[in-house]
Amino acid sequence: MEILVFHWTATICTKFDIYPQYLALEQVCQEYAVELLGMCRNQSEVSTLLNYGEDVSDEELDEQTFEEGIPNLALIRLAITYNQKQFVTHPICQQVLSSIWCGSLSGWRGSNTSWKLLVSLGIFVSMPLLCFIYWIAPKSKIGRTLKIPVIKFLLHSASYLWFLIILLTESIFMEIWRDDIASRSQNLLHNSLHMIWVVGFFWFECKEVWIEGLKTYLLDWWNILDMLVLSMYLASFTLRILIVLKGHFLCQDPSAEDLCDYFTNTARENWRQEDPQLIAEMLFAVTSMLSFTRLAYILPAHEFLGTLQISIGKMIDDMMRFVFILMIIGTAFLCGMHNIYAPYVSSPLGRLNETFNFLFWTMFGVFNQEKVDMPDHVMAEFVGRVLYGIFTLIIVIVLLNMLIAMITNSFQKIENDADVEWKFARSKLYLSFFREGLTMPVPFNIIPSPKALFYGIRNIFSRNTLTSTDHPPVTSVSGSTLNQSEGQGEGRVPYRLQVIKVLVQRYIAAARQEFEDTKNNDVGHRITELNKVVGRLDIEVMKVVENLHCRRGASRPERETSAILNDYIMRAKNHFHNFDKKEASGSRGAGLQVLFHHSEEQKEKKESR
Repeated sequence: MEILVFHWTATICTKFDIYPQYLALEQVCQEYAVELLGMCRNQSEVSTLLNYGEDVSDEELDEQTFEEGIPNLALIRLAITYNQKQFVTHPICQQVLSSIWCGSLSGWRGSNTSWKLLVSLGIFVSMPLLCFIYWIAPKSKIGRTLKIPVIKFLLHSASYLWFLIILLTESIFMEIWRDDIASRSQNLLHNSLHMIWVVGFFWFECKEVWIEGLKTYLLDWWNILDMLVLSMYLASFTLRILIVLKGHFLCQDPSAEDLCDYFTNTARENWRQEDPQLIAEMLFAVTSMLSFTRLAYILPAHEFLGTLQISIGKMIDDMMRFVFILMIIGTAFLCGMHNIYAPYVSSPLGRLNETFNFLFWTMFGVFNQEKVDMPDHVMAEFVGRVLYGIFTLIIVIVLLNMLIAMITNSFQKIENDADVEWKFARSKLYLSFFREGLTMPVPFNIIPSPKALFYGIRNIFSRNTLTSTDHPPVTSVSGSTLNQSEGQGEGRVPYRLQVIKVLVQRYIAAARQEFEDTKNNDVGHRITELNKVVGRLDIEVMKVVENLHCRRGASRPERETSAILNDYIMRAKNHFHNFDKKEASGSRGAGLQVLFHHSEEQKEKKESR
């Protein structure tokens, strides 16, 4: 866990000069965590390692390791929080997540797309019936099937699709009920069916905050978007109710006839700009648009759509950074252009809003040079044209092309690492449906179920008892079991510590073996290169000897020298061939033997002379 948290420490140290060193250490820690995870050999070790969290005691962890049901996967959640993509996308983590995601439906992953679409369509159509069965008998076979994460995902997706269909239907019927909606005598039931889902979403978010905690809940941007959308829906509906209630109570007061007439009979053309009904309609329009964008949350379930959604998100991040620079430059030119044309009432750029609209649409290629023309004021027109030309050059040519380059670069980065990015996003989607509870989709979750009442009564009148669990022995590198060496009771080492100790031992043993293999391979490569060099040298010597023999006037000392050199090369070659087959220690002895023979030959030559 401390290894994964190191990423956060490295991020905090960005303001120091040692930031590159911290990045290098962070990368080493990520690789160490991934390699340590790869040392797991069985399911119990993987479960023990991935379920460990700061708020989980050793006894609770030992129980979670071997109990049935969905584990908490605290370490994977922590890795996602600190954006440790290599750890989350490791095959072991992905295998654990996929097995929990499908549950008892082992054939779901191997089924074809047509079958998955058929099952999804069946769940979409029969969602009310399935929810009723789960409400009546949550422990039945169908009820247990609905608790499988993939089925739970399909249920909630079907519920949200029904919500979007209702929004679209209400938008279509607004044309039919235009006269009622445009007046004060509108019927709240004509455009309020979606509020049943809004209430269900609100209760769902409250339960999610209760389960995850407020801090963890606010770390997810999708949750912040949900809060914003729900707040705007509730504000819009509340304003519509307040208009009806205010008109009713004002009409009861004889001294407020004008206000009563305004809130009951006034035509839309005579409404104030800050009228509550106008604000409610604008809020409803914005929230309807945001509700459809919320559908992108389920896209990571598909590989292609998930990768595309991630790319769009990265592009939006680039645009947000670009907008900051654009606001600075745009505000500067807005102030300058407005100050030039403000003294002239006849110019359309004399008003600030007109100047803003003119410069804004210029960025998208909508040019209208006639607005900067003032034939009666040549100097002001010249300065205005110069500023407008500089604005076009900087914004349209430089900044917009820079934005295109940034977006292209972000898209290329996602494409180069598409598999890791998609699996990381999919893992976050999986974990959101691994929580216990929240099985009933919206809006059926607002109905109190018998199971909830039963659990509430049981928690009041019963006490949970903890039972000890016997754990299987953990095999170390040497082959001995750690559980055998530890006593029972207070002296027993927690199973988590046993697993971590064994994983570290395996990692050290693997690192040593890799070092030895690398060393031997390096020595072997060097010996091979030496053999090649000796072979080439032997060929060159043979050529020199042949040339010497071909010469008629060759003296005897030269022939003896070439013979001695040739004999030495042959001996060295033979010794290097033997050196290639022996260990590194033996090879050193062979090399020394070659030099020793060479020194003996030199002594014999001198004595003979």
